[in-house]
This record gives sequence, structure tokens and C-alpha cells, in this order.
Amino acid sequence: MRMKFFLDSANLEEIKYAIKKWKIDGITTNPRHLMVAGMTVEDFAREVKELVEGTHITVSLEVNPHLEDPKEIVDQATSLASLSNNFVIKIPATESGFEALAELSSKGVKVNITLVFNLVQALQAARLGAYYISPFVGWREERGELNTDFINQIVKAVKGYGYSSQIIVAAVRSAKHFVEAALAGADIVTAGFQVYKRAFDNPYTRMGLQIFSDAWNSIYGR
Repeated sequence: MRMKFFLDSANLEEIKYAIKKWKIDGITTNPRHLMVAGMTVEDFAREVKELVEGTHITVSLEVNPHLEDPKEIVDQATSLASLSNNFVIKIPATESGFEALAELSSKGVKVNITLVFNLVQALQAARLGAYYISPFVGWREERGELNTDFINQIVKAVKGYGYSSQIIVAAVRSAKHFVEAALAGADIVTAGFQVYKRAFDNPYTRMGLQIFSDAWNSIYGR
């Protein structure tokens, strides 16, 4: 299995760029991204649907975070999922979220369990049929917690028990998080547009290009 790169954004221009230039595998969003983009989840769904239909690219759309009744979560998730086969629905790793997940999985709705911060949440999501499980690393690290064992434990447990859920390492802030995710054997990394830009643009690569460019100029007299 190969690692997949997802873009974490609701900015349509960033999404178009990432699909065309980077051949991105998927897109994740959340209410904060939608707020920055000035779009409702319904408006975003309509726009992004045109960009991904007929491709393998999945788009994770999040339900209203205010919802606590599992039935209401199921209703909104089902409605959003019906808009496109590419859509996966993000539901929080709460007791209500897990109850909704069980019903949605039985109905064939793909669910991304988000805001995962411990192994028990990840295992419950896997047990109940989550399509994606999204442990957040950046938020933990910002509060002084280490992530290497955290991701290793989730990957080892979920894969070791034979669950089919894919692990998305989320809230990625730097190339270091990509390294940790890859070495842990995570399926997917999702990161913002500028995080990818910084990760792709390594200063040592630029230094090497300058050295080789100077040598080329010496050879050809430029």
C-alpha cells in the first residue's frame, strides 16, 4: 500500500492547484476552513463536487459540530453523502458520534471519524466500520505531547486486528509530521496548502541547484 497525500482546505483555488500540480489523493475540510473560505458546507459541496467527480479523489465534509443527537448526525451525514460518491462524512469521536457511525456504516455511508486523540477512540471507530480515522498530531504537539508513539500505537492496533479503516494523520504542521506518519505506517497525511509548499521547497535542494548551476555556467561559458 502506498501513502496518500490529502489537502486540508476549503479554498477552491488551492484545491484546483493541488489536483492539477500535485495529483493530490483527497481533500479534507472542517468548519474553520469553510469560515475562512466564506462558504457553507452545502455551497462547498456543490462546488467541489464538480472538481472531483469521475476521479478517485475523496472529499471529507464535516457535519454540524453542534449536533449531539445521533439521529440528527445520521440525518445530516446521509444528506451530505447523497450528493456525491466521492464524499466521506466527518463525525467527531464522541459517544454520540460513535452511535451515529454504527448506523451510517450499516447503510454504506463512508465516515471519517475526526478529532481522535487516543487509541481507545481509534479502536472504537475501527470496530464500528469507520472508513477513515483521523488522529490529530499538531494540536497535541502544540500542547507539549509527543506524537511518535501515539501514531505508532494507532496504526499497530488498527492494522494488527485486521480492521479496514485507513489512518489519516491530521493537523499536520511540518515535514517532520510527514516523516513520523510515514515511519509509523499511516495510510494518509492531510496538510494545508502552505505546509506542502514548505515541505516541497527544501533549502538544501536549492543550495545543490545553485552549485550545479554555477558548474553548468563554467562549462558553457555563461
